[in-house]
Amino acid sequence: MKTKWEVIKKITDSGLVVVVRADDASEAKKITEACLNGGAAAIEITYTVPGTTQVIEELVKEYKNEILIGAGTVLDPETARIALLSGAEYVVSPYLNEETLKLCNRYQVPCMPGVMTVEGVVKAMELGADILKVFPGEAYGPNIIKAIKGPLPQASLMPTGGVNLDNVGQWIKAGAVAVGVGGSLTASAKTGDYKSITLLAKQFVEKIKEVSLQCN
Repeated sequence: MKTKWEVIKKITDSGLVVVVRADDASEAKKITEACLNGGAAAIEITYTVPGTTQVIEELVKEYKNEILIGAGTVLDPETARIALLSGAEYVVSPYLNEETLKLCNRYQVPCMPGVMTVEGVVKAMELGADILKVFPGEAYGPNIIKAIKGPLPQASLMPTGGVNLDNVGQWIKAGAVAVGVGGSLTASAKTGDYKSITLLAKQFVEKIKEVSLQCN
């Protein structure tokens, strides 16, 4: 079992978390395989996918030594606990739920709550969140990262929503430690074109690495 810090390091080293909202388990698995081949470090299976818990179990069994499998769209501690028992290595929520964060801390599993304001960022950090999901990212654009890190340079921010290949460099340059990418990376799954997903994942990883090196 990976430690909390190993999971966080793998995510921040790669900088790419792929958000999977698939129609069924088969599609979710194919997207995971495609993203793995493209070098993505982490997959987030959202609790909008039919049979999410079983999908997580199956993916963990098959890929746990190759790519991180996390649970997304987790709205409450009950769902978080089910996800952890299924093998999820991290938990992502669209908003800040104190009990979910406490539960994840209890089991020393990274929890990434959704925040939109400086107040939300401070509260999440006080409750022990290590990476904060800035959501929805498209509501503000990359400047929100720079704005938050002005007064709060210690905040580790991961924008999700509105991140694409054209602007991912701007998000990283603004100070994001990683990005969550969904439809702009996985859309071609709907037509069965998984090769495009692999190619796009590679391009995302390369772009993130390139900009990160420039910033350091």
